[in-house]
Amino acid sequence: MNKPLRRIAIFCGLLVLALLIRDNYIQYVQADSLRTDTLNRRVAIERYATPRGDIIVDGNPITGAAKSTKDGINDFEYKRTYKDGAMWAPVTGYASQAFGATQLESIDDGILTGNDDRLFFRNTLDMLTGKKKQGGNVVTTLNAAAQKAAYQGLLKQGKGAVAAIDPKTGAILALASTPSYDPSTFAGNSTSVDGKAWTKLQKKNDPNDPLLNRALRETYPPGSTFKVVTAAAALQNGLYSSADQKTDSPLPYTLPDTRTELKNEGSIPCKDATMRIALRYSCNTVFGKIGADLGKDKMLSEAEKFGFNAQQFTPVRSNASVFPKSMDKPQTALSSIGQFETAATPLQMAMVASAVANDGTLMKPYMVDKLQAPNLDVISQTEPQKLSEPLSKDNAQILQSMMETVVSEGTGTNAKINENGVTVGGKTGTAQHGVANSANPYAWFISYAKLADGSSPVAVAVVVEDESANRDDISGGGLAAPIAKSVMKAVIDSKK
Repeated sequence: MNKPLRRIAIFCGLLVLALLIRDNYIQYVQADSLRTDTLNRRVAIERYATPRGDIIVDGNPITGAAKSTKDGINDFEYKRTYKDGAMWAPVTGYASQAFGATQLESIDDGILTGNDDRLFFRNTLDMLTGKKKQGGNVVTTLNAAAQKAAYQGLLKQGKGAVAAIDPKTGAILALASTPSYDPSTFAGNSTSVDGKAWTKLQKKNDPNDPLLNRALRETYPPGSTFKVVTAAAALQNGLYSSADQKTDSPLPYTLPDTRTELKNEGSIPCKDATMRIALRYSCNTVFGKIGADLGKDKMLSEAEKFGFNAQQFTPVRSNASVFPKSMDKPQTALSSIGQFETAATPLQMAMVASAVANDGTLMKPYMVDKLQAPNLDVISQTEPQKLSEPLSKDNAQILQSMMETVVSEGTGTNAKINENGVTVGGKTGTAQHGVANSANPYAWFISYAKLADGSSPVAVAVVVEDESANRDDISGGGLAAPIAKSVMKAVIDSKK
């Protein structure tokens, strides 16, 4: 072979080698990323080729599937449907042919579509037997009666959120947010129907932002409900050793290094009050001074033990609640009564109540009990996990007695459950809102219920944003406590 032909043969051989390397790289290295690429329409076609598995509450599906309507070119066979979609949207999220998926619909998409690697053996058997691929199920920890009570209570107020937890395990029992949306309205791919419904829900078109999951993704100033954390810090750090020990609380109380007096609401017995009295009457002066006396480092440490400054994954992500890390003395005092830059999600404040109810142990919140294969075999089961221990058992029980006084004799009487053996502990809050507190405040209530045997099946946090109410009528005890009561009662009744 002459020299030019040899060079051409070598060059062609190199091209073939490069082609083989590239082909194998695509088939074996890039195969998975190409298969799951959102721009690969085959992925979406496969996702909606069969009915999705269901999201389950109390043994019943709250989702379903229906044949897609053919509006123009639509090669998706099935679309998602929802039962009481608006009530369950903060739990399920949405699965839309046009707009993707969120929350459980997105996180557990592989199980619901049947494409998860853990279903490989099952899918292989189905393929060999000629059976269509099926999706698995996501079994939640939610309590249907508690969710209904939370949602209906919020509907009467207009805007707000509820989170309820089983203190012993961390299982989420209710997660409601209003205003809400029905995911069914934009589950398909119709530009004339689904597209219009989606556009209508956007914040620029609806300032109430119904797509926002307020229970997990909105942080509010917690107001006086944060005084529970401050009381815990006082007990844990030995500043005070009992609920009925008098505090060193002058009246008036001037914020450290300033000439500004910290005010209390109304004429209440706050001078040198015991912590029990101070929590009952929600004395700003007492808890502001406790925070200043402890200092920012001890207050920050206690707040973070309750979960502040960390995101929670339930597995749906919850925004991190905030307790400031950089504060001077007066800012520490204000932060310790839930003002300044302190901000919390409803889930976070439910965690605070649950830790107190569970004798000082905070459990990791979660909303998925187990994942099931199409034949109902359990693929994975969630085991309760301890997150932290913000309080000793003795101090938690002291704080329980203080919170129970708030409900039996103080600002939280609207949460009292008049059933034999049921005891409720709680704390109200009315948090400042707007520049110079110009807007209607937020109404808060956090609580737990205890049964006759001493066990606590539920802890709740409720926040209400009622922009239409008379400002003087807004209070945590008036607006939020009745909702918390209905949620707690629903959980208790479901266990009978």
